Amino acid sequence: MFLPMVVGVDGSESSLRAVDWAADEAALHGVPLRIVHAYRWDRYEGASLARELGKPSGHVTSDDILVVATRRARRHHPDLAVTTAAVAEEPEYVLLREARNASAVIVGTRGRGELADLLLGSVSLAVATTADCPVIVIRGNHDNRAVGGRRGRIVVGVADAPTAAVRFAYEEARRRGAALDAVRAWRCPTHETVDHPLLAGTPERVHEERAAKELEAALADAPADVRLRRHTAEGPARRVLLTASHEGDLLVLGRRRPGQFGHRLGRVAHTLLHHSACPVAVVPDTA
Repeated sequence: MFLPMVVGVDGSESSLRAVDWAADEAALHGVPLRIVHAYRWDRYEGASLARELGKPSGHVTSDDILVVATRRARRHHPDLAVTTAAVAEEPEYVLLREARNASAVIVGTRGRGELADLLLGSVSLAVATTADCPVIVIRGNHDNRAVGGRRGRIVVGVADAPTAAVRFAYEEARRRGAALDAVRAWRCPTHETVDHPLLAGTPERVHEERAAKELEAALADAPADVRLRRHTAEGPARRVLLTASHEGDLLVLGRRRPGQFGHRLGRVAHTLLHHSACPVAVVPDTA
């Protein structure tokens, strides 16, 4: 059984760009596309959708939104299997329920006018924080397509060991024929100096070498057919990855399993979901 790609639409141009991306993803993975609209979303139809339908924006219905979204999905993939659903429920609940039986959920940013790609709405944030499957938030610089990106490169933030996020990044790079940048940030605490008994010589080198070894360990199962570049950089992880996002078509981040305080999204992922220069995939750790 092939689990579908699920994309949430609200009629906004941001969500329709997410449909373009989701159609590419579904075609790349050979799975159906499921387009979901929740009635209780605020209306963000946008002038372009109303013009395409030839009616005032205030007259756009849920069925209209799904028709336009389906049309866009099949623009580049006419043979793609597409199903739709309109549900009278809060959107985050609908998408989280859909995520239980999805290979991934794709959502857009939320905002109006020129700020549409700068603001991340509560629905997208809630889904990225809680969903049982990978969530891709379509933001930043992109051409609405998951294939043939401008950079030909995917970036993944690497933790201490092989993770679901790293495996997801391998598969995305392989399917797209893209290079993969595996990035690990490291820090040199300010209190450490050359007078420290364990840090004779250059203290920065000790931390950099440790980061390089940890990176190698995390990439121990890297497939031979993935063009992989290993990169360590000094600085806070959110700053390092934010810089790296300018060179990628997709940034992949991990999300740890829920702890005693439930689902939480770390500061790194939270920052990048709001400010990344390219789309962001948040992958829950299954270990």
